[in-house]
Amino acid sequence: MHLLLIIVIFAALLALGYASFSFFEVKKMDEGTEKMREIASAIRLGANTFIIYEYKLIAKITAVIAVIIAVVLGWQTACAFVIGAVMSASAGWVGMKIATYANVRVTNKARLTNSLGETLKVAFQGGSVMGLCVAGFALLGIFIVYIVFGILFKQIDAVINLAPSRSLVGFETSFSITLSGYALGCSIIALFNRVGGGIYTKAADMGADLVGKTEAHIPEDDPRNPATIADNVGDNVGDVAGLGSDLLESYVGAILSAVILAAELFKSAVARNSSLLGTEYVELVRYMMYFPIIFAALGLVACVIGIGYLLTKKKLSENPHMELNMATWVSAGITLVFGLVLSILIFNGFDSETLKIAGFAIGRVSPWLASSLGIIAGIVIGMIAEYYTSYDFKPTRKIAHSSIEGAALTITQGMANGMISTMAPVAVLGFAIFGSYKIAGMYGIACAAFGMLSFVATTVSVDTYGPISDNAGGIAEMSKLDKNVRSITDKLDSVGNTTAAIGKGFAIGSAAFAALSMMSSYMYTWIDASKDIVLNLLDPLILAGALIGAALPFLFSGMLIEAVANAARKMVDEVRRQFREIKGLLQGEVLPDYKTCIAISTEGALKEMRVPALMSILFTVISGFLFGPLFVGGILIGATISAVMLAIFTGNAGGAWDNAKKYIETGAIDGHEKGSDAHSASIVGDTVGDPLKDTVGPSLDILIKIMSTISLVSVVTFSQYNLLKLLGL
Repeated sequence: MHLLLIIVIFAALLALGYASFSFFEVKKMDEGTEKMREIASAIRLGANTFIIYEYKLIAKITAVIAVIIAVVLGWQTACAFVIGAVMSASAGWVGMKIATYANVRVTNKARLTNSLGETLKVAFQGGSVMGLCVAGFALLGIFIVYIVFGILFKQIDAVINLAPSRSLVGFETSFSITLSGYALGCSIIALFNRVGGGIYTKAADMGADLVGKTEAHIPEDDPRNPATIADNVGDNVGDVAGLGSDLLESYVGAILSAVILAAELFKSAVARNSSLLGTEYVELVRYMMYFPIIFAALGLVACVIGIGYLLTKKKLSENPHMELNMATWVSAGITLVFGLVLSILIFNGFDSETLKIAGFAIGRVSPWLASSLGIIAGIVIGMIAEYYTSYDFKPTRKIAHSSIEGAALTITQGMANGMISTMAPVAVLGFAIFGSYKIAGMYGIACAAFGMLSFVATTVSVDTYGPISDNAGGIAEMSKLDKNVRSITDKLDSVGNTTAAIGKGFAIGSAAFAALSMMSSYMYTWIDASKDIVLNLLDPLILAGALIGAALPFLFSGMLIEAVANAARKMVDEVRRQFREIKGLLQGEVLPDYKTCIAISTEGALKEMRVPALMSILFTVISGFLFGPLFVGGILIGATISAVMLAIFTGNAGGAWDNAKKYIETGAIDGHEKGSDAHSASIVGDTVGDPLKDTVGPSLDILIKIMSTISLVSVVTFSQYNLLKLLGL
């Protein structure tokens, strides 16, 4: 069985090797003119400065959490936590680096070739480095945890033998808790990268748009605008580094929730029927704990093939959407085939009765069918997101036409579009949850989660190409290149907005699956294994927790929007000051002070991200010590339900507002081209949507997963020590 882990390390090293090759291939390309190199260097310096400051802050918080975990839950869990943090931080760092190298190369390729297909290939190759690193680093970390703690320290055997170890203060620790530590490390980095990067990029973007485009009436990314460099820096630290850490955390959470659930279901089954210990069911559980990571490894190999398919094509078409979709379909299709073969081979030796004990209703292919439901659900959710955010379809065009009547109707129509868009993907999620449960029980729901993200390397590659293209357009504008160059990058960027919305759909969908799996593991962890696991919403304590939990994502979102507004307000004041005080700036005779704007975004993001980030980490722990595990269970279910709705609404509404603006800029509405009143109204809508789609939406899936993971890790403590238990209530 351990030999199967060779597939995992092979896939991780293959992905990281291919990412390294692409990194240096992109870096070897020409950067273009002296002006282009100068602007790219300023963006690179700003991104490096921010991420270094941010990582210093994260390192301090991580160290404190690691010490607490080591004392309460054991050094194994603390080490796994640090490994997870390092892997997530590494993916974010590499992704940010390649984005700041690829952006100017994309601009130059458009300048030299005037070809959409050739430019797309460079942007996608840069994005593929991020995608491959996300999955590669995630699986590398999981492999290390499995080898070191699962095999060398025999924690997997301890699961099978029902013999958990104890921490320094006597609390039970196990392989499930160790894996949760790894997932928590990934979540902490993702949270700070997404929240900090999201605040940074949207503060700069709003400052640049509100003053530059709507007040001074100068083009987007005009070199006269002091906030343009900060805005382009923000694309890299928020939409690339933040995105990478976010989806790495989703990927890890989806995989490990299945492993943890398999272990907890085994404990419950044996508690109900101790005679199972002497049967082949014990060996089946061992295979169930290996299946998710091997499935993910095969999915990563499929992604390498899918990405390679696009990058090795001699000539790409002028339809970037089709080319990107093809890479995704190839990756997903090969993953399905690999997964079927794996499921048949790995569960081949077990009889039908043993498989039924594990909840496998359709024999040995049950886990594959459940994971396939996740893949299909992810694709359908992506298609729904595309319908509601792409200007090729009616909803976004309707927002664009509403802009003719002014900003108020633009915002109203966009909100309506976002709210309406929540129903279909949630229905898909609901059917997928029910179907996967019927196929393979609670384990099936976890299979659907990692199935949905099994080809994450390709989806992140497609996602990351968007901000790289956006940056490329900014460099083209600031370098005063031919309008055809900006036209090419704008087309790529518009597709990037849609692919980003699709990626966010995958992230929140998988988060719902993973959170549900983690919630089940959470209940199994502290309730007597021989009893039924029930979370009765008619219980006043649980209902109170569910209500508070449902409000929590709104509180969190409001804090993030306010944080963006606070940072953006300072940016707006600075841009206005420079326009007012620097003589000749608006005439293009002198350059603005870019560094001050970068400093404002950096300081604002690092200051404003602390409270919402710490709240999401501490809320369930404090609630647990006050009101106990049932109350926290209610919080988790309430927060998960409302966060899913809110994340879909914010992501789709924001994406639609952005693309409605771009639709007007294409000249598709006669008499209302770029620079018209309708265009100004659409800019207001886009500005409203910026913090929704790039700060709030992506952070909500992290919120529910980090709450579930922290609750799972800490419930062994607060289930024994809480205020209600102390008072005898």
